[in-house]
Amino acid sequence: MKEKRQLKIGGTIDGVGWNYIGWRHPDMPANASESIEYYVQKAKRLEEGKFDTIFLTDVSHIGPNMIPHYLSMFEGVTILSALSMVTHSIGLTATIATSYADPFTVARQMASLDKISNGRAGWNAITSNPGGLANYSRTHLSKADLYPMKKEFLEIVEGLWDSYEDDAFIRDKQRGIFFNSKKMHALNFKGNYFSVDGPLNISRSRQGRPVIFQAGSSSDFMNIAAKHADGVFLPSDDLEDAKAFSNEVKRRVALEGRSPDDFIITLSHNPIVGRTETEAEEKFQELESLMPGYRIPKPKFFGSAEKVADQIQQWYEAGAMDLLKIRQEHPSGFDDFIKFVIPILQEKGIFRTEYESNTLRGNLGLPYPENRYSV
Repeated sequence: MKEKRQLKIGGTIDGVGWNYIGWRHPDMPANASESIEYYVQKAKRLEEGKFDTIFLTDVSHIGPNMIPHYLSMFEGVTILSALSMVTHSIGLTATIATSYADPFTVARQMASLDKISNGRAGWNAITSNPGGLANYSRTHLSKADLYPMKKEFLEIVEGLWDSYEDDAFIRDKQRGIFFNSKKMHALNFKGNYFSVDGPLNISRSRQGRPVIFQAGSSSDFMNIAAKHADGVFLPSDDLEDAKAFSNEVKRRVALEGRSPDDFIITLSHNPIVGRTETEAEEKFQELESLMPGYRIPKPKFFGSAEKVADQIQQWYEAGAMDLLKIRQEHPSGFDDFIKFVIPILQEKGIFRTEYESNTLRGNLGLPYPENRYSV
């Protein structure tokens, strides 16, 4: 049997926070969501903690009642391109919705980020809400269109990423040969939603192509993810539910002729950690005091560092997750987790002490995707 991969960990940088109150904390810069200095600081800290990847969420339609972070925030690929220049091993995963983007543009954006970062790009391919469609001239589409359109979108992007075989570019100045045209491949895709000729005008990266994540829980979602994704985000705060989701998705991956061992199950949590249970409780109460009358749910992973590390180990060893994605509830959330929890996970032998690779695929333990034309 293949040895079980070590736990993987990612961090979502949410600027001023993913709730209504975090921005009021005295330790949180009020402009964090559009501060390059803040994002650089957090990216470097996550890399110091040996995290696998940075994740960025996105929103395509806002109103006055949205959380502060969503009201004024960076576009994902742009900020991740900047962060690639101040990091060297951590992955860079952007969220882009297939419901409103254009597949050729996304293929080019993500391939460019992958080359700029030397093989560290990831794409969280989600569907969108009706508001987002309204901002992209797609209100003629119904909910029933979203998954069929997503399927076409993914087929196109994956096809475009195979436009050039790995050794297509010779760049021999003496012989005057820049590339082998026989190793360039047009796509010529014509579907119900998109028509794309190709090829894409950028070569493959060190990791072959960006890692694809998807998020959801429906049967249609799982079918598409089983065929096209390298990993999924599953919504669950219940251990048994998470195990059931994980088992079902990996069952469908196997039905597609793929190895479930080469597929990443990701769960998102927002731990609040202290040296003691009392210290964690004080941080939680501090947050709630920032906006009297507003309450936030207590995190699933909560308490002393030892307790939180034990909880994470339980979920990981039960097969509920391969990758834990954490978000900061408290402004010290990343620092507390890295300072107190990571060393315990390392002592348990379930999390790395050094990066295995400088590519996202390498660190996640995912195989190199061979170009379809060179197999």
